[in-house]
Amino acid sequence: QVQLVESGGGLVQAGDSLRLSCVGPGRTFLSYAGAWFRQAPGKEREFLAAISWNGQTYYAGSVEGSVTISRDNTKTTMYLEMNNLKPEDTAVYLCAAGVVAGSEKAEEYELWGQGTQVTVSS
Repeated sequence: QVQLVESGGGLVQAGDSLRLSCVGPGRTFLSYAGAWFRQAPGKEREFLAAISWNGQTYYAGSVEGSVTISRDNTKTTMYLEMNNLKPEDTAVYLCAAGVVAGSEKAEEYELWGQGTQVTVSS
């Protein structure tokens, strides 16, 4: 059951920027920590960034500096801004929410979206 809804993916060129959005299920989302993962074909799901309910952020070392996670609790929405995209960033990007802030483990998140495709052309 899809409980989060992502948007903002698409086809972009190398070097472009993109902002993904993730809308949560109402007021329940306000007490959850959030995170973004991505999954490329044939690869495991990869943690990118997480944010606590009050805005503390956590980043994977591989993407720190090139992505920014944020949230707007008035809109129950979480964002992932990505800069200087490369072809290797092509993947399905998924948002997740759970009670554990900052976890890099997908199994610790209870709510998931169905993902949004990001394709970066060279």
